[in-house]
Amino acid sequence: MSKILLVEDDSTLAIGLEYSLKNEGYEIDVANNLFKARELFSVENYQLILLDVMLPDGNGYEFCKEIREESNIPIIFLTACDEEVNVVMGLDIGADDYISKPFRIRELISRIKSVLRRYGEDGLGKVLVSGDIKLYFLEGKVEKYGEEVSLTPIEYKLLANFMKNPNQVLSRSNILESLWDTGGEFVDDNTLSVYIKRLREKIEDNSSTPIYIKTVRGLGYKWDMDIRRV
Repeated sequence: MSKILLVEDDSTLAIGLEYSLKNEGYEIDVANNLFKARELFSVENYQLILLDVMLPDGNGYEFCKEIREESNIPIIFLTACDEEVNVVMGLDIGADDYISKPFRIRELISRIKSVLRRYGEDGLGKVLVSGDIKLYFLEGKVEKYGEEVSLTPIEYKLLANFMKNPNQVLSRSNILESLWDTGGEFVDDNTLSVYIKRLREKIEDNSSTPIYIKTVRGLGYKWDMDIRRV
């Protein structure tokens, strides 16, 4: 059962979301401000955070930044601010997705399931092993030769997508869609190339002759190593 932290100060909305998500089989903790959210996050083990942007004692962007200093836990923003600049800012600081208020509960549940699948909460194994690389879904961390590799949230999601699809050619559009549920409209091809270059520098012994992430000219990229799930 996935455990979700809901950070929302609208009590009516919070009660409705808690009821609906519990009916879907999720375990829910609710915080109506950042103080309570920080307190819960410090002692509980969550698989996802639903995070309102505007809160009584600050904003969700601040909390998201704090979380990203120590965790790759999936974060979905709940926001009434659907202007592009706000969406981009949320994604840039490490959010996995956003949904604008008002929203349909079925759409939110679909987003939650999609994000959890990307992070491996799909019953297919909590650790992926490929060569000298280990990806731990529940902990949100990656190791190479037994040493932890420091990845940004986007680098982590990019690596997870490759490792969950070994020996398959992934087009650039497919990769972008895996990074953003918005279809990749806020990431262009040049930016994706930079992310892949940086990821190679961190996981390959020699990034100029990669053995894990191979370029398939004219088609995209593929993870060119077998995967074990443990």
